[in-house]
Amino acid sequence: MGKWSLMGGFVQTDESVGDAAQRVLNELTGLDNVFMKQVGAFGKVDRDPGDRVISVAYYALININEYDKELVQKHNAYWIKIHELPQLIFDHSQMVEQAWTLLKKSASSEPIGIKMLPKLFTLTQMQSLYEAIYDEKIDKRNFRKRIAAMDFIEKTDKIDKTGSKRGAALYMFNKRVYRKDPWFKL
Repeated sequence: MGKWSLMGGFVQTDESVGDAAQRVLNELTGLDNVFMKQVGAFGKVDRDPGDRVISVAYYALININEYDKELVQKHNAYWIKIHELPQLIFDHSQMVEQAWTLLKKSASSEPIGIKMLPKLFTLTQMQSLYEAIYDEKIDKRNFRKRIAAMDFIEKTDKIDKTGSKRGAALYMFNKRVYRKDPWFKL
């Protein structure tokens, strides 16, 4: 109706709310097996002028280069930078704000950002990802010192030479070590 909203769908009678979220994401993007986290339920009595509607919002971590562009276009969907978000209908802006807050909180206590990186990654790639999540610059030395203290981020013997002649060391996430680390639990 000429107004901006988040994409969504309805829970079918034979599925859970989480299964519905996965299905709707797949229908809109073509993506399967995506990390999703529930943001919360939104159910103010007057939130939708058309009918009594309760929404359960989720955020998903996806690689923006891997979705089905034809599906997204078919549903008239767009990717928009968070700082360029137009006015959204109902309480959708609140959903976005809560999702971003939860994402930042989760990223500080769980290695969820790893799901957005390739299997082998540079520390610069990892730092750029976390700077995007937190929307702020991170001191390179402090970031690398913190990563060095994490046994589950392992340096490999491989070098990425796409960015410079000298190249950058490639790292990987070790799930087995992570599960044993007493400081971090999913």
